[in-house]
Amino acid sequence: MSTHPARSLSRVLEDFGHTLLDLLYGDPDAAGEIGGVGIHDPYDEQHYPERAIVLGVGVHGADETGRLLRYLGALGATALVVRGPVDHADELEPVVNETGVALLALTRGASWAQLAAMLRTLLAEGDVGNAGEGEEQTLGGVPSGDLFALANAIATLLDAPVTIEDRRSRILAFSGRQDEADAPRVESILARQVPERYLRHHEEHGVFKELYRSEGLVHVPAPTLGDQAALPRVAVAVRAGDEFLGSVWAALRKPLTPEREKAFLEAAKLVALHMLRFRAGTDAENRLRADLVTTALEGGAGAVEALGRLGLVEEPALVMAIGLAPGQGEDHAHVTAERQRLAAALAVHLTAVQPRSAVALLGDVAYALFPVPGDSAHARDRALQVAANFLQRTGDRTGAVIGIGSVAEEPAALPRSRANADRALRVLFTGRTGKRVASIADVYVDALLLEMRDLAVANRDELSGPLARLVAYDAKHNAHLVETLRAWLDAFGDVITASASVFVHPNTFRYRIRRVAEVGEIDLQDPSARFAAMLQLRLLGPGQTQNGGGTGTEGPGTAAGLD
Repeated sequence: MSTHPARSLSRVLEDFGHTLLDLLYGDPDAAGEIGGVGIHDPYDEQHYPERAIVLGVGVHGADETGRLLRYLGALGATALVVRGPVDHADELEPVVNETGVALLALTRGASWAQLAAMLRTLLAEGDVGNAGEGEEQTLGGVPSGDLFALANAIATLLDAPVTIEDRRSRILAFSGRQDEADAPRVESILARQVPERYLRHHEEHGVFKELYRSEGLVHVPAPTLGDQAALPRVAVAVRAGDEFLGSVWAALRKPLTPEREKAFLEAAKLVALHMLRFRAGTDAENRLRADLVTTALEGGAGAVEALGRLGLVEEPALVMAIGLAPGQGEDHAHVTAERQRLAAALAVHLTAVQPRSAVALLGDVAYALFPVPGDSAHARDRALQVAANFLQRTGDRTGAVIGIGSVAEEPAALPRSRANADRALRVLFTGRTGKRVASIADVYVDALLLEMRDLAVANRDELSGPLARLVAYDAKHNAHLVETLRAWLDAFGDVITASASVFVHPNTFRYRIRRVAEVGEIDLQDPSARFAAMLQLRLLGPGQTQNGGGTGTEGPGTAAGLD
């Protein structure tokens, strides 16, 4: 079992060393506690947590690494991770000694994203394990919820490297000495997921079926897929009553003794307690964070205290709102899980670019409090860029859109920022803009139009004036006069352009526009009359001007056509 605190650099190296990270220079014992994870971006303004471990993605060469080490030393960072191998690494030792920032190398083939996720998991487990009143809570002599420490303890008992996996064979934690295992194990840890070809092999040979129903150990012979051989495995299910929580897997170079088999079975019970404790701690932390974000967004007396606990009280912020476009016939559980996944992914993404961000899923919408130091115009542009980058990474298959509110210079302005983010989100859901990200400043007029339509529907307003006469005439004669008026207004009176947009001859279009003026009793030379017609057409919507507009029971000229 580890004797190092979970948030220390020594603990990170103990858990990830050889498999993911190598210490090049620096004293991990003198580095102290890690405050968080930061990702270096040479093209953007950086905001790192205090005493951060910084991932130098794309940093190459001794000169560039040395400059970054000096910059991070001035900020008080704990360590810098660069991709190994590092050319002329010996030139960096004096810089490390000068700055006090430890230099680590990420193993070739390892993923930066997976390293960031595992570091955050390890640091989060450290928080859970130290959640008591100044005292470390333990289960079986291991810090409560600290799955990495537990994996190391089990590996010591079995004299074999182990992994702790969830129900979907994702790696939750792993022990040291993984270099003593085989290539599939290392591949699993680098991807934080058991490779698909081995999952299929286990399914075909009934390994998972036996694991789900067995109370004892499951021995898995060494599979050989292609030219890649693997060590034999022994696995045990982790259960809490009837609930299957996951499993623990050991890679064996020699069979377990009866004593070690018994110890493995007992250890699985302890793993269940830790997994439940970690899940409870994570759930409690998420609930607390959601409560704090909710309080901050509501404003009032508690907003300042909530922002203080979130670390967001000292600078302006704005609200982002991310939602999924409504779908037809989608499974509610699937949509809920997708919202939770997006909220978690957004939290990871924002933390990388602005560590003091806070995200919480409130109902059907995930809200993010995003600090924006600097002037409002720059802040809005940066928020748009960050949100667009997130949606680009997640892909468009989810149908997610992000609305961005106004900048709140003080806590009392956050409710207004949230309302504006919701307004922008609603516009994006209509699909009018063709965008997936927009600030309220970009779609302000569209938001006003939607709210005017709401007001008209609430007041049961009827279409009146020239447009009502045109809609009624079209319903009776199928004359396309409303369509003609819309095209003419959209083209600023250019008959050639307008006629081409509705695919009729210009002479036919001129006749129709004269009929518009006659039937609708509208003076098309009057700017006020044109504006009134254009506004009503916008409120009516493009798909509700054919054959009398709306299909509600109140008739074509009433508020049903505005809904």
